[in-house]
Amino acid sequence: MSSLVAENIKQFSKALEGKATLIAVSKTKPVEDIAEAYEAGHRDFGENKIQEMADKYEQLPKDIRWHMIGHVQGNKIKYMAPFVHLVHGIDKAKRLKELDKEAAKNDRIIDCLLQVHIAKEDTKFGFDEVELTEVLTESPEEKYPNVRIRGLMGMATFTDNELQVRNEFKGLFQIYSKAKAQLGLQHFDILSMGMSGDYQLAIDEGSNMVRIGSSIFGERNYQSK
Repeated sequence: MSSLVAENIKQFSKALEGKATLIAVSKTKPVEDIAEAYEAGHRDFGENKIQEMADKYEQLPKDIRWHMIGHVQGNKIKYMAPFVHLVHGIDKAKRLKELDKEAAKNDRIIDCLLQVHIAKEDTKFGFDEVELTEVLTESPEEKYPNVRIRGLMGMATFTDNELQVRNEFKGLFQIYSKAKAQLGLQHFDILSMGMSGDYQLAIDEGSNMVRIGSSIFGERNYQSK
């Protein structure tokens, strides 16, 4: 598996060069697999559980850029605040406040993305467009001085309907473009959308950051977790 991980990393990095930042989604995977990807030159890894990410942080090289891509639980933010590189899944204003509080305790400014609900599924988290506008028009850089909103994140519906997925990505790109124009902030520059099954569609529709897991590390055995 290890040599396959390194080969997959190299192939994806080459294919995405100049198009999108690759986040290798290492959730549920052992540190040995991450180390293999690291040795192949990769530095951006995504986890969906804060405690698992913190455990891996302790065991692996400190120049790894850790991305929290899962649903953020407020009571666990403190465990990732000292080191997390980018928080993808801020889905309510309350979480911004909590992240700002923990960032201040660690004398850091933590980068984050606001998650927008674009899927036709109730299981997905995120702001709707009205809620997003409220957050972005309330001078968040002043309200949350230890948080820097870098852009938006979204997940499309899990479906074989390619047109539906494309339209959801297209809609998020329009929301992102509108927000970027309204804010006028140079650092608002990330649109994270697209995973193993739909990343090419996402890139076609304007994504500049993709989250690839199973296509790099193989399928996950959730029963072991």
